[in-house]
Amino acid sequence: MPKVIDHEQRRREIVEVAKRLIAEGGFEAATMRSIVTAAGFANGALKHYFAGKDGIIAATFESVLDETARRMSELDPDVGPVAALRGFVEAAMPLEPDRISSARVLLVLWGHSVTNPDLARQYRDLLTIWRGELTRRIGAVWDRGEPPAAGLLADEIISVTIGANVASLMHPVGALVQRYRDYVEALMGRIAG
Repeated sequence: MPKVIDHEQRRREIVEVAKRLIAEGGFEAATMRSIVTAAGFANGALKHYFAGKDGIIAATFESVLDETARRMSELDPDVGPVAALRGFVEAAMPLEPDRISSARVLLVLWGHSVTNPDLARQYRDLLTIWRGELTRRIGAVWDRGEPPAAGLLADEIISVTIGANVASLMHPVGALVQRYRDYVEALMGRIAG
């Protein structure tokens, strides 16, 4: 009887290998050959799961974006508006080694998305959802719905978070974590104070 293969699990394994290779060595490190070797598959095995490197890169980008969205969606909605906003902001900040690694992958993939409209659209879609959720949560803290200033503050938070993720890559892992925790604390004071 032939061995039953979980193709979705294999796809996830390939994506995880691609993420690790990109985090360690950049986009150039994730060649088809290096992915096959690191995943422990036979040459040509990737063809069964992805048409080519672009497919693997798109799936990797989507995986990192999904991880961020999942962290944000797993927050307890019953903690109150201030804690809910804090958790949402912290979920996107590079406060843990795995998030810093994800930031490294995102940085590489942002560069690749300049020439890949599908990747750019995926990221724009996430930013749109992210902005809407931040605006809603800020409005909840202010107990005023979604005033225009909440959208401006959401844009600031997104910009700071993206910058924090980029800056975290230029320092030893975790070196800026306290600085970013201090930012979140000051931000929450500005919003809830």
